[in-house]
Amino acid sequence: MVGSVDPKNGIYIGGWGELGCPTPQRIASYSLSPNRQRPLAGAFNAAIFNTFRRCRHQVLYVVPPFVAAYAAMNWAVERNHYLQSKPGRLAEGGEE
Repeated sequence: MVGSVDPKNGIYIGGWGELGCPTPQRIASYSLSPNRQRPLAGAFNAAIFNTFRRCRHQVLYVVPPFVAAYAAMNWAVERNHYLQSKPGRLAEGGEE
């Protein structure tokens, strides 16, 4: 009954645990001995160049907002120092 066509219900693929596919045969598996593997081969070299490449591609997305935020914060700090000084208070019409 596996794989048979039923005109009313479609194709029956089998019950739970035997979903219509026969037992797999002729599957070749290959493995490498653990003492022959080099899991970190070239990782340090690749990390340096990958990091440089990724940073280079993202610099125009990151640097301009930081420059604008720094400029705005610097202006605000300088303006605050000026307004809290004696000339700043006199210029804004405050009292001495």
